[in-house]
This record gives sequence, C-alpha cells and structure tokens, in this order.
Amino acid sequence: MAKKTFRRVRDSMGELEVPIDALWGAQTQRAIQNFPISGQPMPRGFIRALGLVKAAAAEVNGAFGLLPKSRATAIRSAAMAVAEGKHDAQFPIDVYQTGSGTSSNMNANEVIATLASRGGGKPVHPNDDVNLGQSSNDVVPTAIRVSAVLAAHEDLLPAVSHLRSTIDRRARRLGKVVKTGRTHLMDAMPLTFAQELGAWSAQLASAQARIKDSLARLRRLPIGGTAIGTGINADPRFGKAMAKSLSGLAGVAFASAENKFEGIASQDDAVELSGQLNVLAVALMKIANDLRWMNSGPLAGLGEIELPALQPGSSIMPGKVNPVIPEATCMVCAQVMGHHAAITVAGQSGNFQLNVMLPLVAANLLDGIGLLASIMRLLADETIAGLEVRRDRVNEALARNPILVTALNPIIGYEKAAEIAKQAYKQGRPVLDVAVEATGMGKAELRKLLDPAKLARGGVGSSERG
Repeated sequence: MAKKTFRRVRDSMGELEVPIDALWGAQTQRAIQNFPISGQPMPRGFIRALGLVKAAAAEVNGAFGLLPKSRATAIRSAAMAVAEGKHDAQFPIDVYQTGSGTSSNMNANEVIATLASRGGGKPVHPNDDVNLGQSSNDVVPTAIRVSAVLAAHEDLLPAVSHLRSTIDRRARRLGKVVKTGRTHLMDAMPLTFAQELGAWSAQLASAQARIKDSLARLRRLPIGGTAIGTGINADPRFGKAMAKSLSGLAGVAFASAENKFEGIASQDDAVELSGQLNVLAVALMKIANDLRWMNSGPLAGLGEIELPALQPGSSIMPGKVNPVIPEATCMVCAQVMGHHAAITVAGQSGNFQLNVMLPLVAANLLDGIGLLASIMRLLADETIAGLEVRRDRVNEALARNPILVTALNPIIGYEKAAEIAKQAYKQGRPVLDVAVEATGMGKAELRKLLDPAKLARGGVGSSERG
C-alpha cells in the first residue's frame, strides 16, 4: 500500500486535502492554491511579528481568564516557536494574496493551533483560541508595525551609526588634506576631505533622526480594534494589555493606538517610514556616486581616491578593477525608491474601514530596511574604511585650479579675476603665476591669498582686503 501523503481537513467552505506533514489547515491550503503568483512568501520579520502578536494575545487572554491557563501557556509556547523561526517552512503563502493579509493570519492561527494541540487534551482551535479577541484586520497592521520597528532598531539604525562612525573616522584622518571642490561637475573652490566626508555624515545623521521620529508614530498599535476599530468580540482592556505584553516580548516599547479606526483603515505611518527610507536611499546614492566619480580612472578619470580592490572588473580587460560596492549601493537605493512608490500606492489603496494592500506594505517595507542595513555595512567596511587618497593627483589638480582666483574678487574685482582664471586655464599655468603678472602684487602676498588650505576655511579674501 502506498504511503499516505495527504490528510483531509475541513473549514466553513468544505473539505480539502493538506500535505500530511503540514502544520497548517484548510484556510492556509486554500490560499496556497488561490495565489500561485510570485513564489515569494511573507518575510521572516513579519512571521516573527505574527508569532509575537499571538504569544502576547495568549498571555493577555490567559491573564483575563478568557482562556484556561494550560491552553494559554501552550499557545504562547507554540507562538514563540514561530516567532523564533523554528517553523518558517510552514508559512508558504504568497505575498500577493488577499489584501487584508487574512490568509497569513489564518496560516499563523492554524500552525500555532496544531503545535499547541500536541500536548494532548482538547484540541486548540485556530479561530476560537489562537485568534481570540483578534481579527486579521487589526493583527496584520499590528504585525507590520512591530516587524518594521524591530527591523529598524535591530538592523537599520545600528547600520547607519556604523557607516557614520566609519566616515567620521576617515574624515579625521584626512582632515588636513585639501582638494578641488566641484559644482556642476566643474572645478570650484577648495575644501578638505574632512569637509566633504563630513557632509556625507551629516546627511546620514539627518536621515537617522527622521527615521527615529517616524518610529514614534509606528509604535502605536491598532490591536484591540478587531474588525473595523470598534473592538467587537475583544475585551475592552485588550488593546492596552497587548501593547504592554508585546513591549515585554519584543524588548521595544509599544503603545495602544488612541484611534484604532485609523490604524486599521490606513497605513500612513508605514508610508511615512517608507518615505524616510527613500530619503536615506537618496543620501546613500549621492555618497556612492561621489565615491565612483572620485575613484574614476585611474588615469582618464578624476583619480582622487583609490578604493579597495575586491574583485577583477572585467572578463576581457585584464587588470581592470571596478567600484563594485558603490555600484551595488546604487542598485539597492533604486530598489528602495521603487518600494516607496509601491508602498505609496498601497497606502492609499483601501476604502472606508480597511486598507487592502497590507501584505505588499509589509514585504516592501521589510525588504527595504534589510537591503539598506546590509549595504551600509558593506559600504562602511569594504569601501570607506579602506579608502586611500591619491595625493599627487589631488595636489596637481589643486595647484592648477583657476577658480582659486575667486579669493581675489574683493581686491581686484570679479572682471579682472575672471581674466586671470581664463588665462590660467588656457595656458595650463598655475593661477598664482598668472596673477603675479596680471596684478603687480607680490608673490608672497598672492600665495597667502590663494592658499587652498585657507580658502577651505572660507572668508579669507574679504578678511585680507585693505
């Protein structure tokens, strides 16, 4: 006799077959059959958050006397096993599913009920016991918030800090190295590498502050609002007790939303965080492209810096080495920007009391956080930490920079200074030599006025006038 590979299960719509080794039940199986779309299951961080929500609900319902203590304990233990990633293979439902995420909520309910029933006694019911006092409509938005806050605290914000500290460390080492500044990709007034890298660090600090600010609103949980926000079938104390329990389980402070209708009907807070990820991506792409330009060459480009050589850069051109981490950074940033566009559309995609693109919001938000956290650590450790300045190239370009003549504007006027700049550029001569001839001023005085290190501090020309 052939070994049995399926078992028959029943839900409110009838019977169907489920793989014999699956922990899920009928509703999960229907979703597997209904949504063979991308093959991409819901992210690990979201499944973790679902497990934490179900564990907290078991704690609260047990404390309220709504579940027998033994059953509450069994559900909590099973839910924490889900949260810890011990049963990820049991969550196969596609991201592109029912917009409320009901399928994923029932997936969690059914898996946890099966696990909790293994101790014997009366079987644990996925709806009546695991989902007690809850609805998919408040569980899924809550799981989105919990998962995003945890990912930001555990991965994203530490990665931003690490990249900033790496940039700051390199800036301190290069604090006295002066280079040619650029605006419109054209030569401009000089600055130090510390000033240039300091701008990157400041961008990241601003992005970090924006993310932290948006998390304050994402901590507000709609759990307890059940189907539409009224809290039908939930104990009136449930929302606040859930926020307290989740705070303890997750190690991050959460609060019960004052208006649970908002948290169920809209995803504005998730869209806000996505917007801040988008800003961070903008900053990182700027930094990555600056690095690519500065590293370009080594002979026919700017060649100001040399990045660590990580791998051969061509299958046909021997010796070629490319800035692969900055390139990967740009691709990550492009993906995050795309995620934000999708999350923006998803955020306004609902009517009346429910948003119906919740799984997409969860998947894109968590993917963006994970991508950014990973690439920032690579950018710090594999690129910026090993960045070296090619001082000969930097000094050569600086000495011949005709824009240094800007410092003479307060003394000889804009028009005369422009003539000197054009002549220096045309003849390929240092601006100092041309200025001596054109102004009649002493070389020592002009050298002092045109000192790139002083010009990098700003305000030299006007302070020297007189």
